[in-house]
Amino acid sequence: MENIGNFLAACERYGVAKKDLFQTVDLYDNQNMAQVVNGIIALSRAAAKLGDAQGMGPNEANENEREFTDEQLKAGQNVIGLQMGSNKGSSQSGSTPYGLGRQIEKTNLST
Repeated sequence: MENIGNFLAACERYGVAKKDLFQTVDLYDNQNMAQVVNGIIALSRAAAKLGDAQGMGPNEANENEREFTDEQLKAGQNVIGLQMGSNKGSSQSGSTPYGLGRQIEKTNLST
């Protein structure tokens, strides 16, 4: 376990974010191998960013700065995002009250 801890500390010194690394027990007890793989890929990205190796997976973004005009910012304040939901065409007509079971009708399917 000590070697795994040393590896994780070295990864942090190398520039890998702590959130991208795994916990020692994830590898030692074989609990969360997906996070172990993500940590190794994060180390690969850090090595590629420093030019020490060819990285695996997508490259890390450096920055994505954008400039908007005041007009564009004001126009964006009037938009309701889909995460807030929409009530177009919705109503409660036909809804059953709480506690009442669904009304299922038997139909004759044989013709």
